[in-house]
Amino acid sequence: MTQVPEKRTGQAPAPLGRDEFHLRFRQAFFDPAYEALGPQLDAIEQVAWDAYHEGRKAPRTVKAGPGFADPGYDLSVEWKEARDRLLAAEARQKDPATRSRVLLINGAARNDGSCPGEISKTWRLSMLAREVLEAEGFEADVLDLSRLTSDYDRHIHPCKGCVSTAMPLCHWPCSCYPNHAERQVNDWMNEIYERWTLAHGIIILTPVYWYQTPSALKLMIDRLVCADGGNPDPTSTHGKTVEEAKALELDGWDYPKHLAGRAYGLVVHGDVAGIEGTRRALADWLSWMGLVDAGSFAQLDRFIGYYESYAASHEALDRDTAVQEEVRNVARAVAAAVGEIRAGRVALAEHPLRNPRPK
Repeated sequence: MTQVPEKRTGQAPAPLGRDEFHLRFRQAFFDPAYEALGPQLDAIEQVAWDAYHEGRKAPRTVKAGPGFADPGYDLSVEWKEARDRLLAAEARQKDPATRSRVLLINGAARNDGSCPGEISKTWRLSMLAREVLEAEGFEADVLDLSRLTSDYDRHIHPCKGCVSTAMPLCHWPCSCYPNHAERQVNDWMNEIYERWTLAHGIIILTPVYWYQTPSALKLMIDRLVCADGGNPDPTSTHGKTVEEAKALELDGWDYPKHLAGRAYGLVVHGDVAGIEGTRRALADWLSWMGLVDAGSFAQLDRFIGYYESYAASHEALDRDTAVQEEVRNVARAVAAAVGEIRAGRVALAEHPLRNPRPK
C-alpha cells in the first residue's frame, strides 16, 4: 500500500473575527450613497458572515451522477455547468464540419476605457491578425484581457497552487472558484477555458511589462495549469481532500493534456528590453502543454519605437509597416498550421513514447 506523505500545515492566518469581518465587508460600500441603506446592509452582512464562518464555498450543489468516481458526491452546480460546457466545446472543436477557429489573446492591460484613456498597440496588432484570419475564412475570437482593468467586477482570481500539493487536487476546469464563502466570485476563467477549448489555434499578442508578461496575462497562464495534467473528476478526491489526491498521484497519474494539438503563434513587443525572454518563456509554456509550434513565421519579438517616447508610441507603430506585416504573417502561419493539423498531415503528440519524468 502506498505510503501517503504527511500533509504540512501551519501557514494560513486565523479566520477573521466578527469585528474585523465587518470592517472588511463594509469597504465595498464606502460610497456615502449606501448610508441610507444601513439596515439592509446589516442584514446582508449577517448572511455573508454566516457563509464565511461556516465555509459555504459552494452553497448550491448537485449529485455528480453517472461517469464520476463517486456518483453520489455533491458537486458545485457552477463547476458542473462549466465542465459540461467544456465537454460540448471539445466535441465541437473535434467536429471536422466546424469552421476553423483561432483564439487571439490581447495580453495588454491598457485600454481607453480605463485610466490610460487610450488603446494599446497590442490591440491594434490583434486587429491586424483578426483581419487576416477572417479574410481566410476563419472564426477569429478575440479575448481582450484588458477588460480586467475596465469591466465592472470582472476578475481572474490567482491560482492557489493546488497542483503543488498533488496533481489530482488540481481539477479541470478549476474548482477553486467561485468561493462564495470568501467572496471570491465573478471569476472569468470558466468562459476562458471554454474559448481555449473551442479553438484550433491560439495566438498570444503581448507587450513586455518589466521584463515579463503583463499581470492580466500571467493570471490567465497560471490558471491554465489545470489544462496540463488536471483532474477532470473532483469526486475522485472528494473535492479538496489532500490525502486522497496524494495517494492518487503516487499510485500513478497520467497527466492528461486537455488542450494539446492546437497550433500556436506569438507576438511579443517592447520598447527597451525583455522581448526575447518573454517570447521564449511563452513558447516553452505552450509547447509544454502540447500545443504545436506553427513555424518560424509564427513567433515574433520586436521593438516598436526603441528608446523613443511613450507619448508617440502609436505614431512609431504607424511608421513600422514591416512589423505590421510580420504580425499578419504570424496569423497566416497559424492559419496554415491549423489547416494541416485538421487535415491530419501533422503528427501530433499521440505516439507510443512514454515520458520517464511525468510532471
